[in-house]
Amino acid sequence: MPRQRPRMSFEYFPPRTQEGKAKLLQETTPALNELDPAFFSVTYGAGGTTRDTTLGVVSAIREAGIEVAPHLSFGGDDENAIGTLIDTYQERGINRLVALRGDMPSGMGGSSQLVYANELVAFVRERTGDHFQIEVAAYPEIHPEAKSYDNDIQFLKGKLDAGANSAITQYFFNVESYFYFLDQCAAAGISKPIYAGIMPIINFANLARFSRNCGAEIPRWICQRVEGYGEDQESIRKFGIEIVTQLCQTLLDSGAPGIHFYTMNHIEPTREIYRNLGL
Repeated sequence: MPRQRPRMSFEYFPPRTQEGKAKLLQETTPALNELDPAFFSVTYGAGGTTRDTTLGVVSAIREAGIEVAPHLSFGGDDENAIGTLIDTYQERGINRLVALRGDMPSGMGGSSQLVYANELVAFVRERTGDHFQIEVAAYPEIHPEAKSYDNDIQFLKGKLDAGANSAITQYFFNVESYFYFLDQCAAAGISKPIYAGIMPIINFANLARFSRNCGAEIPRWICQRVEGYGEDQESIRKFGIEIVTQLCQTLLDSGAPGIHFYTMNHIEPTREIYRNLGL
């Protein structure tokens, strides 16, 4: 029996300018949609700080007849605000969500109660039943705030048990961490799909800085190779496409159910990697 085509999806962040929004909707989305992804997802700033921008981008993508999944977290909002937003998405024909704990916006401190993703999933299910396909986050290299490896897996299990359909991982470059994580999740009784999150290398300096903050390890050999190219940006670009293509190919050959690309709102190199994979 032939294996099902792996599920592929693409992630955006809400542009800060009208020019950025126009480019995302008029150039980037049509180009990436030609690759036939299952859906696009759109992130949601700390504490809902990009709520209106996210809603606008999500609505425009859906109006174009494309599947889209807004990210959602409570942050500094109360149940009424989040409930109204969920109702709006449902009314606009959106049937996917990415449910997250989210980060509190800077300056809010402890002024608002932290609402975990499992509580948000339960809230959505109670309000809308099975209308939404809900994704949650998973961390193969473990969330920076986790008490332990096993504790983090139990957090993921709690989100899935609350009604989430599947999970998307934080990006990683160590393929062994992903498959070991899947094995440990299976041992903990998790049977729902866990899709691999992949970050194409666009700006290595920014990627290295962000990775240090979010706990995603970039292997030393990759850092050494990039350093060896110095200021040769074209060689760094080609190397980045090569290693991320190899990573994705290994994931697919080894049975990953699909890949979620963190596009950083760029067409390339995601499109080039995608084509290298023969998808």
